[in-house]
Amino acid sequence: MAHPAKHLSWWKPALAKPFSERIGPAPAKLVEFIALDNIGNGFPNKPRISKAPADFVRDVKAAFEELPEAVKRPLTNRLAGIYFVEDLGGTGFTDMIVDDAGKPAGGFIVLDPTVLLQHTANTWATWRDGTPFKPSADDRLEVTIETPANDNRKQAIQYILLHEIGHVLSIGSNFHPNWNTPLDQVGATAQYPFYELSWRLGGSPLAYRTLFDAAFPQRKDVVYYFGPRIPADQMVETYTGLGKTNFATLYSSSHPGDDFAEAFANYVHVVMMKRPFEIRLYHFGQLALTYPACWSEPRCAPKRVVLEALLK
Repeated sequence: MAHPAKHLSWWKPALAKPFSERIGPAPAKLVEFIALDNIGNGFPNKPRISKAPADFVRDVKAAFEELPEAVKRPLTNRLAGIYFVEDLGGTGFTDMIVDDAGKPAGGFIVLDPTVLLQHTANTWATWRDGTPFKPSADDRLEVTIETPANDNRKQAIQYILLHEIGHVLSIGSNFHPNWNTPLDQVGATAQYPFYELSWRLGGSPLAYRTLFDAAFPQRKDVVYYFGPRIPADQMVETYTGLGKTNFATLYSSSHPGDDFAEAFANYVHVVMMKRPFEIRLYHFGQLALTYPACWSEPRCAPKRVVLEALLK
């Protein structure tokens, strides 16, 4: 889309500011771009500039500031800012900006405060990871990404930011193909070593498929936010299958871009920041399966090597 908000030149004033001044209500041009993008994608949401409460803005700034320096350092010239928009159509959104030659040069992050105002870290994570499954009175999941003492909104925002920062760091990199490239134009994928650990491009219709699809049949129905497809009584089977892959989370298995962003977020959260991560599945009120972080397991070791090299 030939819109000013997609171009590096328009963002240069923002990039010249300290990070703390790149966080706030979205500029009108950015809201206009998101509205046009929603129309183009057939989304009903009508974005508008957010009047985020002052305490929410403080939480976002603190969540970002408390990230490890190894995470923030590469963002200096790549993250145009974190901006607030209401009726976004989701919790968060990242898109790339390009230079005058049309090459990816960085990105911006958008958050919808109205979605996040009432969530704590664990309620948000439980809500998010429940969205692929159809509602059921007999089966449910609970997610823990924070201790009781730290189970607050700021920590929910921090995990969301880590995922979106993963997207920003992937822009112009070789972690996975550019998400804006039409599938029939992706070409050879050997240049994307992280992608090659889990994905292939093929089949009819042409689509991103995983190396595990034959043994993990639920994977093709993993959809977050846009309507559940997997029956709730397949939660345990789904997570058992996930544990036989090299995906850090179920969200990772939905798309190559989210594979990297989720791995990045989960690795920083668990390994670098020493925070908890556990998913518990219940069937008829009884604990049926516990899914922990994978970073100490051989299955995730190759992806850990990539992330360690990025964040050293």
